[in-house]
Amino acid sequence: MRVVVVGATGNVGTSLVRALAADDGVTSIVGVARRLPGWRIDRTDWRQADVATADLTRIFDGADAVVHLAWLFQPTRDPATTWRANVLGSMRVFRAAAEAGVPALVHASSVGAYSPGPDDRAVDESWPTHGWPGAAYGREKAYVERVLDVFEHDHPSIRVVRMRPGFIFQRVAATEQRRLFGGPFVPGWLIKEGRIPFVPDIPGLRLQALHAEDAAEAYRLAVTKQVRGAFNLAAAPVLDPPDLAKLLGTRTVPVSPAVARTVMSAAWHLRLLPAAPGLLDLVLQAPIMKTDRARDVLGWTPRHPSWEAVRELFEGLHDGAGMDTAPLAPDGGPVGRVKELATGVGGTSGV
Repeated sequence: MRVVVVGATGNVGTSLVRALAADDGVTSIVGVARRLPGWRIDRTDWRQADVATADLTRIFDGADAVVHLAWLFQPTRDPATTWRANVLGSMRVFRAAAEAGVPALVHASSVGAYSPGPDDRAVDESWPTHGWPGAAYGREKAYVERVLDVFEHDHPSIRVVRMRPGFIFQRVAATEQRRLFGGPFVPGWLIKEGRIPFVPDIPGLRLQALHAEDAAEAYRLAVTKQVRGAFNLAAAPVLDPPDLAKLLGTRTVPVSPAVARTVMSAAWHLRLLPAAPGLLDLVLQAPIMKTDRARDVLGWTPRHPSWEAVRELFEGLHDGAGMDTAPLAPDGGPVGRVKELATGVGGTSGV
């Protein structure tokens, strides 16, 4: 089986390439990335390509499955750029898969594609995927879901799978996530048990997290099994601010959503924070997902509890962890932080 992974050098991509390389049924892997990595792994060839401009049909030719993971989180201050990469780029990936005659397409959607959910129950994959219009991430993920609706109608012979994970963490991706969402002013030395003074207890803040290895295993199963449709992915338990405070050895302090939103908006406008304020609203309104279908149809059960994935995030933030790919480059210290400032907080990732 020949598998093409688009966006193979990021958080999920590197984990998926490892999982595929360990599967005896996968004979070759093509890792596609905008910047070629120094990292090497068995049975994997690398192709440098941008989904917004490259001839993807040629890269996909002969593939048994294409996994589309590529997604541009920054620049949050230029939504036209992220729309071009994420929405138009996804459309180019899907079109190329059809032109190359690829029989299976696995797409990385997200909990962020879902419409606001109820407070009293979890939702399955039939919940509406119209996103949250106040955040570019939600708008783009939802729009690509509609593109896939049309694609499936027009190409019924192609097996299409949509993965909708919660927050995906692992140690080596911590620095990337700090660059994308926290920015250069987040001090790694502070992210350690007993050092953070408090965790803001924002009403409605709940996180469904999973480890990147578990996400990769779900993707591997989606590639190798004859399944279709959408799958929610998350590990138990659902985490709230007291859970995060316990992991950090600190206390919680009540903070209203309005105050949190105001602080985040001010930090973003002052270019102190790369994450746009609409992301907070998206997180607060995202539904809690049921994962029964992933268990029953994919045969997927996460090996890591959600708190373990978050603990790895905190440890990686403290240590500046990373690996030899451009997205996952480790913390560059003071020089790297200056580079992030020079490229514009919320403008690019600084790598």
